[in-house]
Amino acid sequence: MAVIKHNEEEVKLLARLMRAEAESEGQLGMLLVGNVGVNRVLARCLDFVDIRTITQMVFQRPGGFESTLYSYFYQAARSLDIRLARRCINGERFSPAERSLWFYAAGDADCRAQWYGQWNTGRFKSHCFYAPLESENCF
Repeated sequence: MAVIKHNEEEVKLLARLMRAEAESEGQLGMLLVGNVGVNRVLARCLDFVDIRTITQMVFQRPGGFESTLYSYFYQAARSLDIRLARRCINGERFSPAERSLWFYAAGDADCRAQWYGQWNTGRFKSHCFYAPLESENCF
């Protein structure tokens, strides 16, 4: 059962985002990005108070996803990407992004302990993930 409201176009939109942000990180990397996206729709705090749909989340400005600025993001979603997006929309969670609202690609550098005041929850390949403090009452 879905944890956020969505339509088929939004499933494809999330799928495109996941591929554009993390295709080089494999399926798990894409699922982690999907977790961050779904978490932003679910969150009721910080930069995400007014984010209620996948579309709003993907195109949020400022603070949205850089991949939406490039043509690769606008290619059609593939069936694999869509299946992965549905898993995230249906509530599957993967470490270290279970509660994460942010991530960035660190490359070969170490992940910062904090990023914009939020604590690192872990790393997967080149991406570092960050979750809000419990005191933020986001979820």
